[in-house]
Amino acid sequence: MTNSTNPTDPTPTDPSAHRLLLDPALLGDAEPGVDAGAPSGPLLEAVEIHKRYGRNEVLRGVSFEVQRGDVKAVLGPSGSGKSTMLRCLALLEPIDAGEVRLEGRIVGVRPAGSGGRSVRLPEVELAHQRRDIGMVFQRFNLFPHLTALGNVMLGLTEVRGRSKAEATDIAGAMLERVGLGARVRFYPSELSGGQQQRVAIARALVMNPKVMLFDEPTSALDPELVGEVLAVMEELAREGMTMVVVTHEIGFAKRVADRVIMMDEGQIIEDGAPDEFFASPRHERTRRFLEAVN
Repeated sequence: MTNSTNPTDPTPTDPSAHRLLLDPALLGDAEPGVDAGAPSGPLLEAVEIHKRYGRNEVLRGVSFEVQRGDVKAVLGPSGSGKSTMLRCLALLEPIDAGEVRLEGRIVGVRPAGSGGRSVRLPEVELAHQRRDIGMVFQRFNLFPHLTALGNVMLGLTEVRGRSKAEATDIAGAMLERVGLGARVRFYPSELSGGQQQRVAIARALVMNPKVMLFDEPTSALDPELVGEVLAVMEELAREGMTMVVVTHEIGFAKRVADRVIMMDEGQIIEDGAPDEFFASPRHERTRRFLEAVN
């Protein structure tokens, strides 16, 4: 993998300077992947999720679960519903039917009574629940008028209620740990695509989420910048972060994922361990997709 070519950027995974991304001394709570007091069972569950835009049913009964500390890779062709599924899991899109559960609790809606329909929560309650779900987008979604430091600080001050001094210290330390200590005062327009995506990852991590969702985080990057982002994601996996990663990076999925799912036409058509999934896929559509991307 190729890291940033800028000599002032340290390699994010340089062992000589290694410090944990999920450091409880920095984030203030137990590490997400190893919280001894957390409930047993799956951390994140999608239960028969349906999502429709007009007459177009984008998700048709999507169900899966992710165990605490596991990485779930999601593959599939464009238009198969992968990004919509992530946005539903992140509580950014309302679902038409089904449930999203975090640590066994239904999130995003107020559960219906007997025979009734669930009601989507007000935005203020959704924002509170989203604190536990980190999301990294294809196109970074950084605020162009804020520096790297300002982008990472924002959620700490506005959502977590940290003081500006605390937020500055935490955001600066996290940017250092993703290899951007020399770039904290740079604006997004002054950063490479790989650097911007690392800022976006840092922004999500400082909120200390229980799960991280990645929507094709390298698809908008030049090939030589992909490695620096994947290096940070692999480090997160080693440290026990629960992750759902929509990706076309087959090598990453083989190395890092605990389970791989294949989506097509709004449904999950295959779900298996990486060795089985890539060596002997059961579904013909999966075989054709893997042949095309390889």
